[in-house]
Amino acid sequence: MLNMPLNYLFLVMMIFGTIFSISSVHWLSIWVGLELNLIGFLPILVYGKNIGESEAGTKYFIVQAMGSSFLMFSSLVLFSYTFSWEILGMLDFEYFLWSMLFLMMGLFMKIGMFPFHFWFPGVMSGLSWLSCLLLITWQKVAPVFLVSMLMETVGVIWLLLMVCIMSCGSAVVGGFGGMNQSQVRSLLAYSSIGHMGWIVFSLCQSCYNMKVYFLIYVFISLCLFIVLWYSNATLMISLNNFIKCLFIDFSIILMFLSLSGLPPLLGFVAKWNVFVSTSNFYMCGFILLLILGSIMSLFYYLSLFFIFFVNIYSKIIGKEIFMNFNLISLVLLINLLGGFIMLMFDFYDFI
Repeated sequence: MLNMPLNYLFLVMMIFGTIFSISSVHWLSIWVGLELNLIGFLPILVYGKNIGESEAGTKYFIVQAMGSSFLMFSSLVLFSYTFSWEILGMLDFEYFLWSMLFLMMGLFMKIGMFPFHFWFPGVMSGLSWLSCLLLITWQKVAPVFLVSMLMETVGVIWLLLMVCIMSCGSAVVGGFGGMNQSQVRSLLAYSSIGHMGWIVFSLCQSCYNMKVYFLIYVFISLCLFIVLWYSNATLMISLNNFIKCLFIDFSIILMFLSLSGLPPLLGFVAKWNVFVSTSNFYMCGFILLLILGSIMSLFYYLSLFFIFFVNIYSKIIGKEIFMNFNLISLVLLINLLGGFIMLMFDFYDFI
C-alpha cells in the first residue's frame, strides 16, 4: 500500500495533524489539526478503490464531519461570549454546561464511543488490515488526549459522571455486539468499542492509567493485525482454510486471549491496573459494568479459541512442523512474559 510516494505524504499529514492537535490549547488550532488528520487518512482508506473501501471512506468522512461540526459549534459559542479561543477561557462561562456537552459529543463521535458507536463496525468491515489498524489505534490518539485535557482542566462532577456512563455503555455494547459477528473485522470493531470504554474510564483515576492502557492496547492490536495480515483471514467460519501454519494458529489464539485480558497475559495488566486504581466506593457500580462487558467479550474470544484449537489439534495429528519463528515469536514472547514482568513491577512498587 505504501509503495506510492503520495501515500507517504498522506501518512505524514495524518501524523502531523494528530501531533498539532494534541499540542494546542487553542480550539481553532485543535480543529485544524483534526481536519489535517482527516485529510491525510481518507486517501489511505480508499486506496484499494473497491466498493467496500469507498463506502467505508464515505461513512467515515460523514461521521468525522459531524464530530467536527459539534466541536466548532461549541467553540464558536464559547468565543461569542468569552472572546477567547483558549480552553482556560471557558471556566467561568455561563453556558459552560451546554458547550462542554457538545464538545464531548463531538470527541466521542470521532472515537466511536457509546452512544455514537453505530458507524464504527460498518466502516471497519470494509477496510484493509492496515487501514483497520490505523483506525483503531492512531486515529483515536487525538480525541482521547483532548478528552483527557478537558477532564484535567475542568473538574466538575457531572462531567465525570457523564464520562463514566458512556464508558460503561461502550464496554457493554462492545461485549454484546460482538457475540453474533462472523467477520473478524466487525468483531475487532466491537472489541475496540469495549476497550475504548476502559481507556476513557481510566481517565477518571489518572492520565497515567489511560496512557498505560492505551499503549498496551496499541501494542497488542499491532501484534494481532500483523498475524492476521499474514494469514489473510477474513471470516471466522472459514479461518481454518486460510491458516497454513501451526505456529500462526497458536499466535492468533494468544493474541485474542491477550486482547480479552485473560491472566497472566499482557492485556490483563491494563485492566488490572484500572481495577486496582478504582478505590472510591461510588465507582464500584461502574467497574462492575465494565467487567460485565469484558466477560461478554470473552465469549466471542473463546469461540475463536475453540475454532483454532480444533485446527491446531488436527495439525498436530498430521505432524505438521513449526515455521515462521522470527517476528511472530518475538510478539508471542512479549505477550507471554509482559504480563509477568509488569505485575512484578507493580508488586515491587506496592511493597
